[in-house]
Amino acid sequence: MKLNGLSLIGDRHGAAGGKTFTGINPADGSPLPVEFHTASNAEVTAAAELAAAAFLTYGRWSGAQRAAFLNRIADLLVANTDDIVGRAHLETGLPVARLQGELVRTFFQMRQYAQAIASGLATGVRIDHADPNRKPLPKPDLRSLMVPLGPVAVFGASNFPLAYSVAGGDTASALAAGCPVVVKAHPAHPGTSEVVGGLIQRAVRESGAPSGTFSLLFDAGHEVGVALVKHPLIKAVGFTGSRRGGRALMDLAAARPNPIPVYAEMSSINPVCILAGALRERAEEIATGLHASVTLGVGQFCTKPGLVLVEEGINAAMGADAFRSKLAALMAGASPATMLTPGIGAAYRSGVQTFSRSAGVKCLARSADGSGPTSAGATLFETEAAIFLANRSLMEEIFGPATLVVTCSSTAQILEVVGRLEGQLTATIHATQEELLAHQELVFALGTKAGRLVYNGFPTGVEVAHAMTHGGPYPATSDGRSTSVGTRAIERFQRPLTFQNFPDAALPPELQEANPTGFARLCDGVLKPHICG
Repeated sequence: MKLNGLSLIGDRHGAAGGKTFTGINPADGSPLPVEFHTASNAEVTAAAELAAAAFLTYGRWSGAQRAAFLNRIADLLVANTDDIVGRAHLETGLPVARLQGELVRTFFQMRQYAQAIASGLATGVRIDHADPNRKPLPKPDLRSLMVPLGPVAVFGASNFPLAYSVAGGDTASALAAGCPVVVKAHPAHPGTSEVVGGLIQRAVRESGAPSGTFSLLFDAGHEVGVALVKHPLIKAVGFTGSRRGGRALMDLAAARPNPIPVYAEMSSINPVCILAGALRERAEEIATGLHASVTLGVGQFCTKPGLVLVEEGINAAMGADAFRSKLAALMAGASPATMLTPGIGAAYRSGVQTFSRSAGVKCLARSADGSGPTSAGATLFETEAAIFLANRSLMEEIFGPATLVVTCSSTAQILEVVGRLEGQLTATIHATQEELLAHQELVFALGTKAGRLVYNGFPTGVEVAHAMTHGGPYPATSDGRSTSVGTRAIERFQRPLTFQNFPDAALPPELQEANPTGFARLCDGVLKPHICG
């Protein structure tokens, strides 16, 4: 598939000129073929204006129409797997098998959102019939459903070039909601972004959607993203990345004359709590699973467990020693691997150095970094709960294959540490069933900190399912009431709209009394599968 290096503005290419940049092969730092041209301010404005114009039509499309469009995108992703994976491998250094799996996830979630809107799951219809005889005042006829917000700006993620980027969850859920999308491509994988963006552009044409339903903008810096978030026609933002980047977008959006929501997935250290009974029964098994989770994808997962709270009281001493010994051996023997970008590699090394210089923190294991400019080895640190609680810098995320074990004298001390943590995407507890039932206060405390609780497992691997929550209290995300995975993700780009005393023929089909869509609806407080009779 030929690359042009130009932004996609609706159904046309942007212009050449201005600043240019290339993709980088992270294995050796060499530039990849094709120069990419930074979008101009005029192109940012054109993309936003086209999206706003498209919204007047696309925002009124039925669930069935939008579902067909999303399924067409999924079909094109499947048909062009080799081109997509081939370019992504060059730009990210990620293994081909990992990228193939990520692409499967990408088109699966596109189909899942399509099914959700075709079935009415994301419509949220509620009907309260009028009661003209109610005293002292008649009750009006009220009917509500969820409607799209308008054009959405989506930022591609560095660590997931497919599942959280151009055709990823934010784009798929916004399109499912009825919102046109303008994507700011991540500069770490511009070629992959252009390939995928071109396929979405093709699906727009073939599905008869307005041309401004999708646009893709390139920029190696921040100017295009800033202009996009500040543009008055953009109504919401989806972002996956660093806390600093997400916070900057939140502040920009809040400072607008008309503030808009930013759904940012940011930093998380995903605590893992290991209680005494679990240590006694399966210390080495837990260590093996934890090592695999920490080093998966060179530790570049937002759900990587970066903090391990170990109950090392008198009843768990032997199990804790076996756990520590096994985990240290595995981490020391980890093979070096290529990180996504030189910047991510430098940040990882800086984080490791910061922890290494911290008083009271021991480096239990460190594997070789390898010879490449972005090659990184695994690192295991250990400290005591009192030291951890006194040093907030130890609560910061190291993005890469490193984790910190904190020894705690009791479950009560684990609870104290949990109480001091920031918001997280996940929290995990390893315990016997008896311990789990006996320590519900700890379970509750973990639930106040995270969007997903994991029992006797590991947090890496986010299942694309209706019940999944991939979110959590700040700073894991900008809004802990939301999720970026699962069909609830569509709700981020919708708002409720109520029709009062409208004639039936003038109502949207979903709200009409005969229910021509066949969607399940909440009628007078009772969920009804079809007719509200």
